[in-house]
Amino acid sequence: MNAEIIAVGTEILLGQISNTNAAYLSEQLAALGINVYWQTVVGDNRQRLSQAVQTAEGRSDLVITIGGLGPTDDDLTKEVVADYLKVDLVPNEMAAEKIAAYQKRTGKMLTTNNAKQALMLKGARPLANLNGYAVGDFYANPDGADFVLLPGPPREFKKMVDSALIPILQEQSVNPQLLSSKVMRFFGIGESQLVADLADLIAQQTNPTIAPYAKPAEVTLRITASGSSIREANQLIDEIVSQILARDGDYFYGYGDDNSLAAVVVKDLVDQHLTITAAESLTAGEFQSTLGDVPGVSAVFPGGFVTYANSAKERLLSIPPEIVDQYGVVSETVAIWMAKMAKEKMGTDVAVSFTGVAGPDELEGHSAGTVWIGLAYQNREPQAFLYQFNNGRQQIRDRSVLTGLDLIRREIKKA
Repeated sequence: MNAEIIAVGTEILLGQISNTNAAYLSEQLAALGINVYWQTVVGDNRQRLSQAVQTAEGRSDLVITIGGLGPTDDDLTKEVVADYLKVDLVPNEMAAEKIAAYQKRTGKMLTTNNAKQALMLKGARPLANLNGYAVGDFYANPDGADFVLLPGPPREFKKMVDSALIPILQEQSVNPQLLSSKVMRFFGIGESQLVADLADLIAQQTNPTIAPYAKPAEVTLRITASGSSIREANQLIDEIVSQILARDGDYFYGYGDDNSLAAVVVKDLVDQHLTITAAESLTAGEFQSTLGDVPGVSAVFPGGFVTYANSAKERLLSIPPEIVDQYGVVSETVAIWMAKMAKEKMGTDVAVSFTGVAGPDELEGHSAGTVWIGLAYQNREPQAFLYQFNNGRQQIRDRSVLTGLDLIRREIKKA
């Protein structure tokens, strides 16, 4: 089956928002063995949207629109698709009742615009919106391509895809076998290198399939297999995962679409009953903020230090000023002192430090992207590691934080 995605919204064309919904949907369709050969973005314009729908229907088996299901006048998707298919729009009773209940609960008047969100294509299969009010549609078209209409807000869109659309597409699959997939996450290796390392596995893939995706500062592999049972599919996945880990397991840090390096490190710290602190200069608190985004981190992270200025390093971390004067703030020695003193003052098992040059200008003769990360781990001798990162100021900080997390992960793994 070949699918086409039409993202609707002038704000996408203007660059005001990113088209992350289409990227997510393409991944899910690929996992189901559905090819996405075209993606289109069209503004909130009736004529241009109608042309996009006509073009897509002429070359694809499945046309999926994203956006334009809201209550305002520029939400045109359902009207345009209904006109194109020559079908009526009819109320969906469950959606209408949900909107009415909201109106009653909030005391707001029910308007024609609000009621518009409960309309659906006559004869379509409704896709429940668990996080909003606009009902989605799955229209099996006897005369051409099938149509799917999805909402634009990511919170509504993703839930509808996962809970409503994917089960329908699985039912419609010409392959009666069951599908399973696993996402592997890697840090410290580029997509091109990972693909080169796995070239023969990727070249000969049939079942399972291996799909690499480059993410910001990391790479993921989605392994998908089919079988007569989920257990059979998972066995096929486990076999290929073992081969991948044998080649690049040093860079692998975890599984899952929603996983992160920070979440893995926090879990490892909790499992090992280790506490952590940080002293940040270059990253200005970003490392600690990243830890703070992980639920349950309070069990292992009592707090830390942001010592951006040299005077703060002296006052908060008790680093002698002559150390900074002699070695410079961008140095192995200062990175070690920052980690060592943070660990001592907070009484934790682990401490990490960040000092360097975010740019754009040089500092102490060091170019932008020069980064020292210090690590004090339990009773081991504190160390510092030198890196040279590229790109802009924020990218250098982001990469530093992730690299610090990976250092900690690797240190815990040694134990």
